[in-house]
Amino acid sequence: MSTITTMNPATGAVIETYPLMTKDEAVQKLEAAHEAFLDWRTKTHKERATHLIRIAEVLREHSDELAELMTRETGKLIKDGKTEVEICAAIFEYTAQHGPDVLADEERTHGQNEARGIVSYQPIGVIYSIQPWNFPLYQPVRVLAANLMAGNGCVLKHASICTGSGLRLRELCIEAGLPEDLFQVILIDHDTSDALIEHSLVRGVTMTGSDAAGRHIGSVAAKALKKTVLELGSNDAYLVLEDADIETAVKYSVMGRLYNNGETCVSAKRFVVTEKVYDTFVAAFTEQMQAVTLGDPTDKETQLGPLSSEEQFNTVKQQVEQSITKGAKVLCGGSVPDRTGAYYPATVLADVTPGMPAYDDEIFGPVAAVIRAKDNEDAMRIANDSRYGLGGGIFCKDEEHALKLARDHFDTGMVRINSFGAADPNMPFGGVKNSGYGREHGGFGMKEFTNAKAIFLP
Repeated sequence: MSTITTMNPATGAVIETYPLMTKDEAVQKLEAAHEAFLDWRTKTHKERATHLIRIAEVLREHSDELAELMTRETGKLIKDGKTEVEICAAIFEYTAQHGPDVLADEERTHGQNEARGIVSYQPIGVIYSIQPWNFPLYQPVRVLAANLMAGNGCVLKHASICTGSGLRLRELCIEAGLPEDLFQVILIDHDTSDALIEHSLVRGVTMTGSDAAGRHIGSVAAKALKKTVLELGSNDAYLVLEDADIETAVKYSVMGRLYNNGETCVSAKRFVVTEKVYDTFVAAFTEQMQAVTLGDPTDKETQLGPLSSEEQFNTVKQQVEQSITKGAKVLCGGSVPDRTGAYYPATVLADVTPGMPAYDDEIFGPVAAVIRAKDNEDAMRIANDSRYGLGGGIFCKDEEHALKLARDHFDTGMVRINSFGAADPNMPFGGVKNSGYGREHGGFGMKEFTNAKAIFLP
């Protein structure tokens, strides 16, 4: 029998081994979720909301336990794990508070006589959620909360390295009173996953991961005529414009590159710095990156923990080495520490140009790519010179100018001005180009997998 074995990336120790499900076992879970959906869909929005509020309470009650589990499985800092639990609780609460209004019937008119019309947002069934390891709780929660409120069921295929986190989330949802079969967690391989996408009881597919994985899953779903929401990778550019406040830019650039050990799709990855402030910014940025404390993710003093796995460590190491071979210059980091665990140091690469992984691809680790721009206009051009388009940032004292650039010129789904942050329940989350399509949060996610039903009255 095939199995999944989870390991602690900080120590290399085995955590747990789980048996993979057969296709028949996975289909049974799907069928159970569908049966639960048939009852759940009859609940009012307010009735569903009470369950979401209770789940938020239970997550907070188990915050320490969940943070420790996520740290063991993925190496994230213990403080970041606790923050993640709180974000998840806030998402459930936001969805419970705003869902009834977002999903309420809309009164409209139709025809020359302006007869009465109604648009009703109806649930469609079981949504298949395929999620990555970098936020073991948040990634499934942002799908789960929105779809529970919409009246749908949910089946989760989580990343294998955080299997324990996915299973524990389901247990806590049931403890909070959610119908036992409505949210399922399945442990399956890729072939079984593809077969599940094609199953008639799966009514929509949502996935977060690489653009290569998104292409595959999106194509399988498209052949089966299933709607998808894809939140894929990115190499977000943060612009340091000619009038940037350097202290602010450095502070949030370090934060933006190292948050969650640098393993965040919407983190700052490319730093496009104008000639006028290049030397000042790069010197201060490199100094702070070099001073970062790398160590045990359970230690409160640690600023940077290990990467999530040996596989991820090798990928980042190879991307850096390839960039250096093509001409990138190492300003700090870049050499692997002699210690047990998947540790990679905070690294700054300069002289980064097209053709290098640090310029073209997503480095999912604490590696910053610094790119020199002639002026503000050139910086904006470089930022958009990417196959990705998830997020980005602008450091600029002229807030109105930054707003105009963000609104009219930045070809991404999200832009931060003089700040850094990952996600907010009240703002849409998602990208364009190879970063995918569809939106989560901000009310948008609640409608992605609903039937906007038009009802015409005479």
